[in-house]
Amino acid sequence: MTANLFTIERQLKLHQPRRVLLIEDNDINRMLLSDYLSYCGYDVQSLSDGSALFATIETFQPELVLLDLKLPGIDGYLLIEQIQQKPNCSKIPIIVVSAFAFKADKERAINLGAKRYLIKPINLTELLLTIEEELSCIHI
Repeated sequence: MTANLFTIERQLKLHQPRRVLLIEDNDINRMLLSDYLSYCGYDVQSLSDGSALFATIETFQPELVLLDLKLPGIDGYLLIEQIQQKPNCSKIPIIVVSAFAFKADKERAINLGAKRYLIKPINLTELLLTIEEELSCIHI
């Protein structure tokens, strides 16, 4: 499995950096995920809450959003709904990365428009594969 992870990382570094927006309120999780994805060759912008989401989308133009559901001030489900309601944002794939492990949480997020749902603690190989699968559906 480790060899598989390094193979994926090497392949990612050979490509044009893809833009990923990470929304995670936990400072350590945000730093670790951001650093890891940057190491893997992604261009990562991160936010600790959803307050600057649409301004960041406008300036950064992410190709994918990684979203925690439990955020200060606004819940991630509402952010998914708001993203889906904006024509210039609705095509951006959303991958939920959450500690909410109940089937109902996953179903709600998917029904609102999230493409994938990963439960914390996340498997890094699964995360990279999931990101790449979603990005492969997007034409640059």
